[in-house]
Amino acid sequence: SFRDDGRVGPRRDGEAKKGLRGVATDRDATVFAAAGAAAVPSPPPSPPRPPSPPRPAPPAATRAPVAAAKTPPKKLMRAIGEATRDFALIKDGDRVLLGLSGGKDSLSLLHALLALQKRAPIRFELACATVDPVTPSFDPSPLIPYVRALGVPYFYLRDHIVDYAGAVKPTSLCAYCARMKRGALYTCAAREGYNVLALAQHLDDLAESFVMGALHNGQLRTMRAKYVAERGVTVIRPLVYVREHVTRAFARDAGLPVINENCPACFEEPKERARVKKMLAREEQLFPAIYNSLRRCLTPLMDDALYPHIRESTTSIAARRVRRRPRKVIEPPRAPPSPRRPALLGRLRDLLGSR
Repeated sequence: SFRDDGRVGPRRDGEAKKGLRGVATDRDATVFAAAGAAAVPSPPPSPPRPPSPPRPAPPAATRAPVAAAKTPPKKLMRAIGEATRDFALIKDGDRVLLGLSGGKDSLSLLHALLALQKRAPIRFELACATVDPVTPSFDPSPLIPYVRALGVPYFYLRDHIVDYAGAVKPTSLCAYCARMKRGALYTCAAREGYNVLALAQHLDDLAESFVMGALHNGQLRTMRAKYVAERGVTVIRPLVYVREHVTRAFARDAGLPVINENCPACFEEPKERARVKKMLAREEQLFPAIYNSLRRCLTPLMDDALYPHIRESTTSIAARRVRRRPRKVIEPPRAPPSPRRPALLGRLRDLLGSR
């Protein structure tokens, strides 16, 4: 009989203990001859495997990351998590497109969303889009290799906004450029199938917008944390609870490739937002907790569901308003007619009749 060591015949006592497995002896040859068994042929060698074809490189949009994402500080991630919870900014299965300008805020939000993808219990896709206005003072093209090295899908949109502004001649170039950039981002998100557009405005931006709207426009409003914009794209602002100095410190410590915008139209004269920023900075020096109060004050105004009630209240108050009656215009008294006037008229009639 065949044994587990490949030979025929009974195993000798102590063979396994002495390590004689696979060693041929004279007794084994006698057993083979008596049994008339032939030697077991060895299996033929297997043919060499053909070389596997080279694996094609993945596209740039889905390429594996070659650069590690930076780890945001806990203070930044905690504020983003609170805003995501309070306003339900990101849901499971969302496809998020981040508007990446190259500033400290949008780059900080990029790394925060990458960290949120790994930690959050929800699953969502992330991509970036940059609008290049094609002006010598602002070149965001260095972002292309940086974002692709992170393995994030990236859309680089070139739009001649400055040339369009020269033809249209808007009253405010900055406002026109911002509207055109948002329109390009809406179009890109709808075309590529992303249902959420993430913007990087922070708490300081919301406070400045609130003060400007109250002082100059008489409106009780600020930037909303979440709302539905053109083409059915949902706009979210995950940094609504984050202070500007937090993103500035993270961008500096992490060495993020911040691209400074040097558009002459933005710095040719002091803007109202810059004046409001300085005013709030002075108040913060006197009252360090002023932004905590502003956050509690602005939180209801960040909810898009509040604004229909504000418009309804404003309309009803305007309808009940009593209009003032127009004042009567008192004409000055006329001078009495001259007593010599009838005599002059009679003499004039006599002269005309004689002729």
